[in-house]
Amino acid sequence: MTAPSDPSAADGADRPTRATIEAIARHEGIDVTAVEPPAYEPLYTVVDPEALDALFRGDSSGGASLSFEYADYDITVSGDGRVDVTDPSTGETVVGCFRE
Repeated sequence: MTAPSDPSAADGADRPTRATIEAIARHEGIDVTAVEPPAYEPLYTVVDPEALDALFRGDSSGGASLSFEYADYDITVSGDGRVDVTDPSTGETVVGCFRE
């Protein structure tokens, strides 16, 4: 299993949805704008993006976490501002951040 990327290297995303897409793009070595249809299904087909962002808005979501599958990845969003994007076929995890 590969060690996760450094979560302290915040990518500037302020929303968990954006941090998720950026982490997938980083893992695949593509531009973030390439994570869109038709190559990828829309994120809203697996989770409500507005609800996800609202759930983790502000500091009130401290201990909350939410996991879902998207684009063949296991995604876990945590209230501390961390998004773990894990490739189940390799066990590699890329970490995104939506809070500093």
